[in-house]
Amino acid sequence: MCGIVGYVGSRPSRELLLKGLERLEYRGYDSAGISTLGEGEIDSVKAVGNLSFLREAVAERAMAGAGGVATAEREPTIGIGHTRWATHGAVTYDNAHPHFDTGDRIHVVVNGIVENHAELRRELTAAGAQFTSQTDAEVIAHLVAHRYDGDLVQAVRAADAELVGHYAFVALSADEPELLVGTRNETPLVVGVGEGERFVASAITAFLKETRRVQLVHDDEIVVIRPEGVVFLDQQGLPVERDITEVDWDEEAAEKGGYETFMLKEIYEQPEAVRETISDRLVEGRVELGEIGVSDNELRDLKRVVIVACGTSYHAGLVGRYAIEEWARVPVEIDIASEYRYRNPVVGEGDLVIGISQSGETADTLAAMRLARSRGAKVLAVTNVMGSQATRDSDGVLFTRAGLEIGVAATKTYVAQVAAMYLLGLKLAQTRQTLPAERLAELVEGMRSLPDGITTVLGTLDEPVARVASHWQAAEFFLYLGRHVGLPVCLEGALKLKEISYIPTDAYAAGEMKHGPIALLGPNTPVVCVATDSPVLDKVLSNIAEVRARGAQVIAVASEGTEQVSEYAEEVLRVPRIDWLLQPILAIVPLQMLAYRIARARGLNVDQPRNLAKTVTVE
Repeated sequence: MCGIVGYVGSRPSRELLLKGLERLEYRGYDSAGISTLGEGEIDSVKAVGNLSFLREAVAERAMAGAGGVATAEREPTIGIGHTRWATHGAVTYDNAHPHFDTGDRIHVVVNGIVENHAELRRELTAAGAQFTSQTDAEVIAHLVAHRYDGDLVQAVRAADAELVGHYAFVALSADEPELLVGTRNETPLVVGVGEGERFVASAITAFLKETRRVQLVHDDEIVVIRPEGVVFLDQQGLPVERDITEVDWDEEAAEKGGYETFMLKEIYEQPEAVRETISDRLVEGRVELGEIGVSDNELRDLKRVVIVACGTSYHAGLVGRYAIEEWARVPVEIDIASEYRYRNPVVGEGDLVIGISQSGETADTLAAMRLARSRGAKVLAVTNVMGSQATRDSDGVLFTRAGLEIGVAATKTYVAQVAAMYLLGLKLAQTRQTLPAERLAELVEGMRSLPDGITTVLGTLDEPVARVASHWQAAEFFLYLGRHVGLPVCLEGALKLKEISYIPTDAYAAGEMKHGPIALLGPNTPVVCVATDSPVLDKVLSNIAEVRARGAQVIAVASEGTEQVSEYAEEVLRVPRIDWLLQPILAIVPLQMLAYRIARARGLNVDQPRNLAKTVTVE
């Protein structure tokens, strides 16, 4: 959601902070700011809107401070920056970060939510603090200042002990040059290690061009950052060791690589994302998942599987439910994590709860996982990010291997999640012996063919999809219909269209169409139907016939060889034939492409859709 970046070293900090914030734009934001320390004073610059406004304001401030002459020698070499996505308080200059205390000596940047902010605000106001914003985050600046007696580390420790919520923050003091102090609680924070300099950020992307050497900050740790090194302290203030690891992303992974947008680049990276996720886990007609924290005996004795997730990850979980029940013959429930955590669910020993989160930091999913684990269930995380909170809140992890995804609308991470759920479904079937060996081997080979299948879709459907998008780009409403395993494909395809084109879109189980949505249909209504080969294809075609009888226009996604679909649709987008339960990975690709082409035809920014953020770390 919001983005944090900090720097301490010997280089001018303003440009490093601005570039770091620009690399975090994909997270979504509505305002931004930086604070830098030089000659015992902290200078803060903020702006509402695009980072270009902040860059202009910083340039003006730098020129004014240098008497109209920009001199790098006079620039500060330490600072913090932030991109804000509003939760508490409107989008205003005063609500933008960094926030500062009444004496303007302590500045902080904060991600997340402080749940006891109202109580702290009252106490701090009574103690003389003068608040200038409506945000919950500002209380941290005043609280750190209230506890400050010349030692920023101890002040941050004391403040952290009084805060309730999920958050990460980094503090800067005018009285302690060359020092940044940060902490985290269920919200990401990571340190970048350079030569004689250090970075801190909410995501590695912020400093990826400067260093690939990182140290992960764990929950409830205090991280003390100086140019020459970093010290990690536990809750008691005792030092703990944190290894330096080198991430395998290079600079190009964060760039567009010749594509017009990050989203298009990532759509075309999907074959490799699936290949990386499945390749070494499919061995001689079997599935080998290594150590996932759940033994074969536990998998064999499972009473039930429960999947919790949000947004796109929820749709991946829906595909997983169909696959696990079909192959492993174990009952599967799936719930939206934000609902599950508040409905006092019946869960416990004998249950496997799977939390799916691309970032591994989705607040609601983490809370649902913790709830299930506290009641005795085994918890497995499916995530794309090593070292994320989900990896620490679970008994085991099944990593997707999609690599860095910049676009806010998930594409390659979604297909990697679906692939991971297929792996888990086959592993359960293999362990529980619910599939004949020859059928298992057949499905393993089908999975191996998925990357090439995606490549085929990308190579053959670009022109037909562009034609459909051109025809329907001005449509005021889309309806998506599917049945069985086609339903989650429709839900995800409709979500993509809503996210990036802002067109009102609904997705329904096709058999439910007569229970309301059919009233929306007319001659100018495009209806997207997933009609891939499956045991319910005849039912889907019957539903499509009902749609056309009301004058609506049908765009169908169908398997190669199912020629009868052409009799029911104005446009047919064909994907390679494969086992019907594996079709969702192929069928979603033309729907991603359709959403993309419509949004681009409407002149919209697909990488940064309005009001959206890449990682939702608050409720």
